[in-house]
Amino acid sequence: MRLELDQVALGDGPGAPLPAVSVVADRRAPGFVAVETEGAPTLASLVAGGRMAPDRGRVTLDGSEDADAVRASFALVDTPTVAEPFSTLTVAQVTREELALAGRRADRASVAEFLDVVGLTEHRRTRLASLPTELRVRLLCELALLRPGVEGLVLTSPERHGGDVAAWLGVVHDLARRGVVVLTVTGFAALATVRALPAPDLGEDEADDVEAAPGEDEDTETAPGADSDTHFDARSDDDPAARPDDDTAAPTPGSPRS
Repeated sequence: MRLELDQVALGDGPGAPLPAVSVVADRRAPGFVAVETEGAPTLASLVAGGRMAPDRGRVTLDGSEDADAVRASFALVDTPTVAEPFSTLTVAQVTREELALAGRRADRASVAEFLDVVGLTEHRRTRLASLPTELRVRLLCELALLRPGVEGLVLTSPERHGGDVAAWLGVVHDLARRGVVVLTVTGFAALATVRALPAPDLGEDEADDVEAAPGEDEDTETAPGADSDTHFDARSDDDPAARPDDDTAAPTPGSPRS
């Protein structure tokens, strides 16, 4: 799967909301594009994710201009005002809400199981605002991949939360090794750091060798990185057998459609 932005832009002139940008993201080859100003990262993410049509340029998926296919295949991750969880929510609250939105069982045990698989058990009650950036990226990306049909991610401005660029970049590379297509919208300073770091070996981009993204197999609903013995029940949170987590989750802006 290959996502390409070819000279996409919104508006004209030096003050355009989104100056023309081009980038390619492919399996085993994550894409990075830099934009500046407060609103440009969100606009770039909306265009890249098929949620907004550009004024100029083309967004293609495997060579085809099909916004519906892009929207169905790509989730927006941590996009300000669109798919950004409230900073006061705990890791458990965010997990519970996203599991429910993905049609997964969202009781306390399922939340605990998911957090154990992604290595965030000790941060269960950590507020999102206090979570290290690389763990925030890991959490939100893994949760987004549980949504039906999602094979790719548009990650927005992870550098805005501070921390080491190399740390959250490592999460992006881990996802790419699993065959997840990741496009990261970032700033120029962060992009310069990304380019200065050694390029890792992400493996061959061959369809037969690509590992299915979490939640991609409809018959085995396993958590990210889990083996076949780790199972997430597909029942929704409305099931009376699924006792809710003890933390009451507030809604995440835009998350049902992000």
